[in-house]
Amino acid sequence: MIETGHGPLSIRRQSELLSVNRSRLYYRRQGVSADTLTLMDWIDREFTEHPFTGVARMVERIRMEHGVAVNHKRIRRLMRTMGLMAIYPKPRTTLPVAEHVKYPCLLRGRTPEHPDQVWCSDITYLRLRHGFMYLMAIMDYVSRYVLSWSVSNSLDSLFCLDALEEALRISTPAIFHSDQGKQYTCGEFLRVLRARGIQISMSGRGRCFDNILTERLWRTVKYEEVYLREYADGHELIRRLRASFGYYNGDRPHQALGYRTPAQVYGRCRGECLCLGFEAYRAVPLLRSPSSSAPWPSGLSCEADAEATKLQGLEGSFREQQPFTTSTLFGAQNGLDHG
Repeated sequence: MIETGHGPLSIRRQSELLSVNRSRLYYRRQGVSADTLTLMDWIDREFTEHPFTGVARMVERIRMEHGVAVNHKRIRRLMRTMGLMAIYPKPRTTLPVAEHVKYPCLLRGRTPEHPDQVWCSDITYLRLRHGFMYLMAIMDYVSRYVLSWSVSNSLDSLFCLDALEEALRISTPAIFHSDQGKQYTCGEFLRVLRARGIQISMSGRGRCFDNILTERLWRTVKYEEVYLREYADGHELIRRLRASFGYYNGDRPHQALGYRTPAQVYGRCRGECLCLGFEAYRAVPLLRSPSSSAPWPSGLSCEADAEATKLQGLEGSFREQQPFTTSTLFGAQNGLDHG
């Protein structure tokens, strides 16, 4: 009985004359306009072709292809209505579980001196052509030797247990260090460590530097292998990682190890105090100066001299037996290749 758009009588006046409360007048939903349907069609076509396109890029694609400027808020609202979300890597590989037992960090104030004293581990994600996979590695803290690694398409604990069992076939550490992710705090993983009498150490919450050597390993793997290639599937990724870790362990010299490889340090120094810094640098004299038979390109000899100067600055700490940690060495070599 109430007419909207009535000229002489407003909605309020009509409600008063009929003694009807205006709250009983329900809003009639309007249909989707043709412009909105066209915009949603553009979004659907672009997202189907490139499912990694987010809101900001979608705005630019519509402007470039159709010459229409659309507010990013409208694009976000329409994409949510259509149930579209850009495919992108989820970097949260450390997901703790409140019910799981957490252990304190045992590496603070402690300087590992020989291989198999501390093992460290972490998980990262690697991109493929049509998705992502997760990589877990176990590395010796002192020699940086990668004892085992495993790849999975999900963040369950099975691939971490496989890598742990493979590493324990080689040796047994005194301390196993990791973050507080649910893969490392699950009951089965902790039972394997406790059964071997291994002390459990975990990084503090929000303290990425507690496990800095493993983070440095991920930088090496990604910059020297992953970012240089495009893997078609997991089989190709595993094949390339096998070759990459073989080169990392056996052929890639590390500055922090006196330009020795992790395999050399881990194989020769197990149970012995590792020689770092100036002493390790002095152990390889051929790398201290340019070879007379193969002159270095201009500029490299200056970098080598600067490197030797920085390492010689640590000599006093070793001779006076002052406290020394690997973080001290990294700080002295800041600006050079950290291995």
